[in-house]
Formats: sequence, structure tokens, C-alpha cells
Amino acid sequence: MQNLSQKIVTLSPQAIERVKEFMAKDKEQSNGLRIFVQQGGCSGYQYGMVLERTAHSDDISWNEGGVNVYIDNQSAKLMEGAEIDFVETVQGAGFKISNPNAVSSCGCGNSFETSEGGHSHGENEAEGEGCGCGGH
Repeated sequence: MQNLSQKIVTLSPQAIERVKEFMAKDKEQSNGLRIFVQQGGCSGYQYGMVLERTAHSDDISWNEGGVNVYIDNQSAKLMEGAEIDFVETVQGAGFKISNPNAVSSCGCGNSFETSEGGHSHGENEAEGEGCGCGGH
């Protein structure tokens, strides 16, 4: 694991507060937030975040506002410079990711494509499932 003083991804104060609330309720006793990117969604890649108990050997990690943040090397390349916020609107609340590496994204913001591509028409997408937002 590689500890960094410089952050790959920045979390807003609202996002940090929400993660802390989720961690306080977690029965698994997580000690941090894992941020990752995986193939999928209607734009090629999709974001993911889960509470994490332990770091993996290939993780990059840092502490932000009292929250340990973990990201694997491949995801770090795709998310470097991204900002994560927690927003509340009349339509709902959730984490919003602003990623400078995304050249296009799905209508819901959960899926994105980079300049290198990465768009793959997976099995689910070919059947019209995609990420489910209907923005493709």
C-alpha cells in the first residue's frame, strides 16, 4: 500500500460528513472509504464506492478529514483530480462525482468515458439495461 500526502480524489466537507455517518452505522466496523472504477455502465466505465475494513496491497491511500480513503492504481489513473460531493435536491440526495478525465458521461453521472475510450457494449447494455438512467 502506498500512503500519499497528495490526494488523488478530493472529498467535499459534505461528502466527508456523510461517509462518517455511514461508517458510524456500519456493523462491519469499516475504517475507510474505497473508491473504484469498473468496466460497465452505458458510457464504458462506472464509479463505485464502498465502506472498507482493510487496505489492499496495491492500494493508494490517504486520510481526508478523518476518513481513510483507498483507491487501486488503475482507478486512480481514471479518477485523478476528481471531486466527490454530497448533494441534496428536491429530487433526492447522493454523491456526485466531477471527474476531469471524463470526456462524456451518462445522464445520471454514474457512468463515464475517457479520451482513451473504454466504451464497451456489454451484454446488459446490448439488451438496453446499461446503468438504468435512460440517458443513453
